[in-house]
Amino acid sequence: MVARPAAPGHRGSHSSCSGHGPLHGRGAVSGHPAGGRRRPEASRSNPRRSPHTYSGPLPPARLGNAIVAVEDEHFYSNFLINIFDGAGRAALATLQTSQDPGGSTIAQQLAKQLYGHGSGFAATLREIGLGVKLSLDYSKMRILDMYLNAAYYGHGYWGELAAARGYFGTSPAGLDWAQAAMLAGLPQAPAALDPLKHYVLAKQRQRHVLHQLVVNQYLNRAQADAAYAEPLDLR
Repeated sequence: MVARPAAPGHRGSHSSCSGHGPLHGRGAVSGHPAGGRRRPEASRSNPRRSPHTYSGPLPPARLGNAIVAVEDEHFYSNFLINIFDGAGRAALATLQTSQDPGGSTIAQQLAKQLYGHGSGFAATLREIGLGVKLSLDYSKMRILDMYLNAAYYGHGYWGELAAARGYFGTSPAGLDWAQAAMLAGLPQAPAALDPLKHYVLAKQRQRHVLHQLVVNQYLNRAQADAAYAEPLDLR
């Protein structure tokens, strides 16, 4: 059995970032989305004391942007918009299905990963509350960094580093768009989407992630189609 990691610490060299905007730099094609809309610029401050700044190691750009696109496309929106949108979707899904829908925002999903699973409306409310607390205490970049390191990607791989090395034999920063989109799709259902066991289902999920990257202007359609056609070089 593979041990589940504790909340992550620092992984590498420090980079300063405002903590607001989508990632660029490591593993990124461009500092701007495919549509050319400008993203917020960076500044340096204490990541723990201010929810608006981050001076730790940046998450890998392609994987981070793919996760945001498919799991929480309003992640970089105004704090209250993101919280109310995610809370509303999670509560509605719980009431409609009487099942655990999973956290609707990345912060809520991180709360579930760090503090345990539950089911029903009461558990969803608890996750919403913990997600709000995380959003108040940490920058967007720190939350995304913790999420990537706490997520389970299937096949015994906890965290982005184990998943990138285990599936592709590379570092998270070395993932291409095809590989990043594949990994980003796995946390939703790690066992069912394991590309080493359920390749067709994993490719369907990868296509959905690439579509979301186009919708959110990280890639254009031609780039997404090219990424889908690329060999994954699974190990």
